[in-house]
Amino acid sequence: MRELDVVGVRVEMPSNNPIVLLRERGGDRFLPIWIGAPEASAIAFAQQGVVPPRPLTHDLLRDVIAAVGRRLVEVRIVAVQDNVYHAELVLDGGTTISSRSSDAIALALRVQCPILGAESVLEAGGVPVPEEDEEEVEKFREFLDQVSAEDFEAPPAEGPDQPGTDRP
Repeated sequence: MRELDVVGVRVEMPSNNPIVLLRERGGDRFLPIWIGAPEASAIAFAQQGVVPPRPLTHDLLRDVIAAVGRRLVEVRIVAVQDNVYHAELVLDGGTTISSRSSDAIALALRVQCPILGAESVLEAGGVPVPEEDEEEVEKFREFLDQVSAEDFEAPPAEGPDQPGTDRP
C-alpha cells in the first residue's frame, strides 16, 4: 500500500464529469478517479474547511463512528474492477467496511486519516507525471485554488459510467 494525497477535484472537459486527483506520496504517479457531483462537492468542502450548518452525509458518518466509540484509522483504495474503484474504511481494532472510493476519500479528509492505494490499483490506473511536468501540476493546483464546491453542483450525467469511476 502506498500513501496518497488528495490534490483536489475538478471538472474534466469535454465530458463535464468531476474527478478527484490523488498523488502518490514520495512517487510520481497520479490517480484520477471519476466521481459524482455530490461527492466532488463533499471532497471540496472538506478540503476548503467548509462547515455546513447541518451535517452532510459524510459528517454524519464521521459523527456516528465517534458516537459508537470507534475511530477511522485509514482508508484504502483496494481494487479496480471493470473500471470501478473499490475502497475500504479501516476502523480501530481492524474492522473493515466496503466503500465507494469517493465516499472514503471525503470521510478521510474529515477525520484526517491516511488514504492508501494498493500497488495493483496504482499500476492499473496511475498516471506517471515526470518531474518536468511539474509545471502542469502547478497549473492544476492554481485551478483548484480558484474552484469552489458549488462548481460541482450539476445534475448527474445520464448514460454509462465513465472509465475510472468509483460509481458501480
